[in-house]
Amino acid sequence: MFHESRESAVRRLDVRRNERILEVGVGTGLALPLYPRHCKVVGIDLSSGMLEKAHERVRAHGLDHVELSRMDAGQMEFADDSFDTVMAAYVVTAVPDYRKVVTEMIRVCRPGGRIIMLNHFSNGNKLIAAVEKVISPLCKHIGFRTDLSLSTVLEGTSLLVARKEKVNPLRFWHLVECVNKKNGATSSSH
Repeated sequence: MFHESRESAVRRLDVRRNERILEVGVGTGLALPLYPRHCKVVGIDLSSGMLEKAHERVRAHGLDHVELSRMDAGQMEFADDSFDTVMAAYVVTAVPDYRKVVTEMIRVCRPGGRIIMLNHFSNGNKLIAAVEKVISPLCKHIGFRTDLSLSTVLEGTSLLVARKEKVNPLRFWHLVECVNKKNGATSSSH
């Protein structure tokens, strides 16, 4: 279920030649073979164990357009405006401080670039909210939040939602594509 949504997200990217893509929370690198070879992909993760598996995947598939680094998404070591697209699958509700991570994603994404989040976001539906409230302690125990809305995540940022759709068979995950409007950027120019 997670891989299908991740695959769907990458396939919808419409990647341009030489596009610079950052995958935040790359994990074991499941999505890496899906990126076209005409772009440059950098994957970061805090977990050495996950990155070890991602390195194995990169070698096994001969992904010479992919680079991996151990890095904290809340304190990235990249220069401002380093990437055209930033992809974060299942990250925003799994990190201790989502605001720091989103701020960093905005910083490293060029003005007019894309920030794509694949995640569950609370949507205000009272029935679903009741279920989320019941399962929230369990979800927090295993490392993610169910009570975070997209509007809360985007509040006070320079991100403008360009597209939002539900993905996966249960339609529990949202694929959200935002345009980084920092510094007055007027369009995605993707």
